[in-house]
Amino acid sequence: MTEKQSIFGRIGQLARANINALIDQAEDPQKMLDQLVRDYTGSIADAEKAIAQTIGNLRLAEQDYNEDVRAAREWGQKALAASARADQYRQAGDGANADKFDALARVAIGKQMTSEQEVRDAEPVIASQRETVEKLKTGLTQMKDKLGQLKQRRDTLVARQKSAEAQRRVQEAIGSINVLDPTSEIARFEEKVRREEALAMGHAEIAASSFDAQFAELESAGAQLEVEARLAALKQGSTPLQLDATPVTPEIER
Repeated sequence: MTEKQSIFGRIGQLARANINALIDQAEDPQKMLDQLVRDYTGSIADAEKAIAQTIGNLRLAEQDYNEDVRAAREWGQKALAASARADQYRQAGDGANADKFDALARVAIGKQMTSEQEVRDAEPVIASQRETVEKLKTGLTQMKDKLGQLKQRRDTLVARQKSAEAQRRVQEAIGSINVLDPTSEIARFEEKVRREEALAMGHAEIAASSFDAQFAELESAGAQLEVEARLAALKQGSTPLQLDATPVTPEIER
């Protein structure tokens, strides 16, 4: 297994992992999601290195291919030039030089054929490498998109979790308020005030009753003093005090 295949194998395992189960089992889902993002980011970085290496190998193969194409073209031109020179010498009656340049033309043609064969051999390999690179680029783009979606889902889930915790705390606070109703405390305090007000009214009534009794006792004592005074006057021969009033005489009808 190549390094590139092992990297994409790990990425595939991440993609196939039951993320929901992992999150459910995690003590801290946010830490679990953060670790998952880090793992996926690291795998993408490894994939980028592997793809870069693959692209580099492709570019080297393309350079070799282009060199073979150029070499085949140059050897073909050299073979053509040597063959033309051989024809010139042969027309001039110089068979020795004609044979020499024909031999050079044959060597150039051989090298041309070797370069052409290398070109033909390299073409399917380069085509396959190009296809692989395009697939890797597409896969890398999809991975980066997935990473973006994963980060977005993580942020959304974390925000939802925090919101749920806040709502739970509010509900717990509301529940505590329902259990310890402050209005009941106010009602008890109000009842206490009413009892104190009633006690004050009771003391006021008691005080009023005491004042009425004192005044009644004073009036009774005054009447007794007058009786004693009149009695003393009688004993001394004085006429007791009479009412200054004229009796009413009824009218007689005529």
